[in-house]
Amino acid sequence: MLGSVDSCVLAGLDVRRVHVEADIARGGDGKFSLVGLAATTVKEARERVRSAIRNSGLEFPNTRLTVNLAPAELRKQGTGLDLPIAIAIALARAHKAPPPRTAFLGELALDGSVRHVHGVLVAARGLRGLGYQRIFVPAEDSAEAALVDGLEVIPCASLLAVVNHLLGTELISAAQPGADVHASVEPTEHDLSEVHGQEEAKRALEVAAAGGHHLLLSGPPGAGKTMLARCLPGILPPLELWEALEVAQVRSL
Repeated sequence: MLGSVDSCVLAGLDVRRVHVEADIARGGDGKFSLVGLAATTVKEARERVRSAIRNSGLEFPNTRLTVNLAPAELRKQGTGLDLPIAIAIALARAHKAPPPRTAFLGELALDGSVRHVHGVLVAARGLRGLGYQRIFVPAEDSAEAALVDGLEVIPCASLLAVVNHLLGTELISAAQPGADVHASVEPTEHDLSEVHGQEEAKRALEVAAAGGHHLLLSGPPGAGKTMLARCLPGILPPLELWEALEVAQVRSL
């Protein structure tokens, strides 16, 4: 029995597609093998997935189980492959084909709940660029992923809920975008108008803020470098949507 789903791993802001295959043999010693150049965090997924499946009330195969993470030459790291591994096993047992243009991402707790993972916004934007139309992510991260246009985001609270959704017994509603991407901007603590003197330094800050230039502040201790730097956000123009999304991606990591 063979089941497969798609997922991804991150290399900075780059998204690398990962195809997860699970093969359940008809016999064997019950060994769970994980192949495909997996880092330690991914190798540990075997125990998390085994416990999550059993504690969700689902049956874990008692025959030989092999999970392959392709492409084999790509090193996989992070805990986001827990959910796709478990779903590939569940689809193999159910003899069900994977949903088209769909990816899965999430860490599993031992009780079967789906935990937050870093970089969901980066993954969502990257997968959308690769042609995916739907992504299953931890419920905690769903509003973040829903900021990506043209991508249906399914919030996952538990492994059992995801399996029931895929089998059509109990569907999960798609997530809606949360607050506007600019909503988290907080007022700055310092204002440039409160700085007395330092006219040349203030002029340099204004030019850098207006033109988007790099800025180096140099001087002896106590000259006011830190205070001036803290005033800079107050004179920066609001971010464009694409700029705000790029900043949010970095923060997501």
